[in-house]
Amino acid sequence: MPPNLAIKPEVIMFADDGFVPNNPRLPFVIYRGAIDLIGMVNPEDAIERRFRDNGWGQFWRNGIYPYIHYHSMIHEGMGIARGKARVRFGGNKGREINLTAGDVAVLPAGTGHQCLSHSDNLMVIGAYPRTGHYDLCRDNKADHDKAVLSIPQVPLPDSDPVFGKQGPLLRLWNN
Repeated sequence: MPPNLAIKPEVIMFADDGFVPNNPRLPFVIYRGAIDLIGMVNPEDAIERRFRDNGWGQFWRNGIYPYIHYHSMIHEGMGIARGKARVRFGGNKGREINLTAGDVAVLPAGTGHQCLSHSDNLMVIGAYPRTGHYDLCRDNKADHDKAVLSIPQVPLPDSDPVFGKQGPLLRLWNN
């Protein structure tokens, strides 16, 4: 099923709090109800297919870690296949955001995230663009100080994980 082009992204900038750098120039993006999963027996496959069709891969299926973490060398897409979660994005001084099945969050490198609560059936599909390297950083000064040097070096993705090469993510991140 093609993406709903009427979906408008929610865009949030998070500040560096001294422990979680977030991203100094690229906003965090949420697409609410981006992927129609109604009636699907296997929504995980639908999200993976959409991400794959738009050049994002290295999939994982799981929940979201219950501790603050971020990736300093790669951007991340997270699609909610089942259930719901309350996630704090942006570190301890960030925002708590509810995500439900069909939502997709796109985290620029450095964006802190932590699951605060979730339904028993939560299933998240994670994916990454073709460029960048996976790493796992925690909310501490040593990781922060290394990350502020690597985050600006992370290349922009070639496409939006939901909408492809014409998606709003590329416009938002190229400004």
